[in-house]
Amino acid sequence: MKRVKLTVAYDGTNYCGWQVQPNGLAVQEVLNRCLSELLKTKIEVIGASRTDAGVHALGNVAVFDTEARMPAEKFSYALNTRLPQDIRIQNSCQVPDDFHPRFQETVKTYEYKIYNRKFPDPTKRLYTYFYYYPLDVEKMRQGAAYLIGEHDFKSFSTYKPEVENTVRTIYELGIQRSEDDVITIRIRGNGFLYNMVRIIAGTLIRVGGGYYPPKHVKEILEAKNRELAGETARPEGLTLVEIRYPEWEAKKDGHHVSVDPLP
Repeated sequence: MKRVKLTVAYDGTNYCGWQVQPNGLAVQEVLNRCLSELLKTKIEVIGASRTDAGVHALGNVAVFDTEARMPAEKFSYALNTRLPQDIRIQNSCQVPDDFHPRFQETVKTYEYKIYNRKFPDPTKRLYTYFYYYPLDVEKMRQGAAYLIGEHDFKSFSTYKPEVENTVRTIYELGIQRSEDDVITIRIRGNGFLYNMVRIIAGTLIRVGGGYYPPKHVKEILEAKNRELAGETARPEGLTLVEIRYPEWEAKKDGHHVSVDPLP
């Protein structure tokens, strides 16, 4: 028996999210089906991040156990011939039997993209959130600065009774505007609460639009009250870019793995 780790990219437009659900097709369900057909036995993958409906990923992580003789690195090729075009395995490798994609030290990177101009571009509608009113990126950066570091992010999460600890650490939070009017909020941290990135994006949109002064972000954070933060921004603007496992990577490579700053 061996445990295989998959790095999974997908366009979340046509899915109800990552996790298997009764109300629609999930990315996890498609992976389970394709793996089960490939290996002629029932396979259920364990995912690292349960992305919501419409959210995309470049580097979600999943693992599964198998007795198949196929080398772990070959699963990416075998699966990509069976998966639909909106799901693709980027890498596959063998990991220790006790490797779990959720229950160990991680560094996650997300991007939230806002298309900020007078008229929408239909070719960007599935991967950005269109926002008509002008946004001041510098004010958004000033507001975002209050969120960097270790904080209780209760104000920036949708309540889930099973989540008792709402303290997380944000290592980097950068905001850039491109020449084609796409504002990218890039955020890296040790973990994120339910809807946390989308609520941060919704709050920073209010700052950029002049509804909140930048320092109000600090007041929202300290209040620990979800009702004071901005709306939960729409899902199509969000992409899970990468999940790193510093401790596992250090053991695998035999050297220290640092958290690199954002470009």
